[in-house]
Amino acid sequence: MLNIEKIIHILPHRYPFLLVDRVLELEKSKRIVALKNVTYNEEFFQGHFPEIRIMPGVLIVEAMAQAGGILLFHSIPDPETKFVLFSKIDDMKFRRPVIPGDQIRIEAHVLRNRNRFYTLHAKAFVEGEIAAEGDMVASMLEREEFYGRK
Repeated sequence: MLNIEKIIHILPHRYPFLLVDRVLELEKSKRIVALKNVTYNEEFFQGHFPEIRIMPGVLIVEAMAQAGGILLFHSIPDPETKFVLFSKIDDMKFRRPVIPGDQIRIEAHVLRNRNRFYTLHAKAFVEGEIAAEGDMVASMLEREEFYGRK
């Protein structure tokens, strides 16, 4: 549904921190299914860990948050005027390691929307097994409000 060219027009992230490669499904204000292809060439594998390469859990969570950001971008009016900030993680669990060659399938859905705060539940799957899952909260700010801070 969304390839990398469309994703980079939505997310502010760039190499090496852009962690969503493709969006397969998107239901505005409801759910998203996205992919992250994990390759041996990822920079973080140089130090985590040189002998046993495992994707850091924090980067799996970041990939889940980026997928959630894409979902929220498509769920609000005038998204170009907004900035989404990841603000909280709840009950995140890591169930299996992610290694080079894996493809992470991220599924996230909106649990709640209260004013400027959105709660999403996300799961990261590898080969049908849950690698990580938990709840995330995102704050929606006006771009002017965010960039105008000192």
